[in-house]
Amino acid sequence: MVTLTAVAWEISLIASLEILKVVSQPFDENTYLIHKPGDAACLIVDPGLEPDKILQAISDRNLQPAVILNTHGHSDHIAGNEAMKTAWPEIPLVIGHEDAEKLTNPVTNLSRPFGIDLISPPADQLVRDAEEISFAGISMKVLETPGHSIGHVVFVIEPLEDASPTVVIGGDVLFQGSIGRTDFPDGSFEQLQASIHNKLFTLPANTIILPGHGPATTIGQEIEANPFVGKPAGYSL
Repeated sequence: MVTLTAVAWEISLIASLEILKVVSQPFDENTYLIHKPGDAACLIVDPGLEPDKILQAISDRNLQPAVILNTHGHSDHIAGNEAMKTAWPEIPLVIGHEDAEKLTNPVTNLSRPFGIDLISPPADQLVRDAEEISFAGISMKVLETPGHSIGHVVFVIEPLEDASPTVVIGGDVLFQGSIGRTDFPDGSFEQLQASIHNKLFTLPANTIILPGHGPATTIGQEIEANPFVGKPAGYSL
């Protein structure tokens, strides 16, 4: 089993990538800084509500951000966008086309119910299903995975070496033993289930999922044991 411990930050080598996880409170949201070993250029994924932690981690590792990737537009995953764009105004902010509106709308990004009108800089690049993108020397395929949020996307990093597993930057779709919430205004369990079954469970069993909350997991583990969408819930290959 792959484990990334939820500390202030921790670095792990997974699938020939260095992956630094920074956990922001109060929602234990995972921000990932991903780069090739020996290369300072990195991806910033879903910068959370404690951007100073993220900035410190980047500085401590002498990294050079190349892009901000948002898996979706909920406030805990976009709260650090402004701080990242302030520090590196030239790097693009990338999000799925259906969730771009959430960046600047505190109602739909769910910050207003918590008494905060959180507004992110707007997107620089919108992505769609099956689109291929590359930043920091890392090529990724975009998959649209609605259900938790209508415009949720995941970013699939194909193996960098023959023996390496696929890595999915998964946001709030599939967790270790759980799934993303579907009780938000544009959420749908049926859509989420279809996204997982049709987009994620078709990936190799050793595919590593880097979720937006909690520890990493694998596709095989979730097929076998996930009580909401795996075999215990009636899923069959």
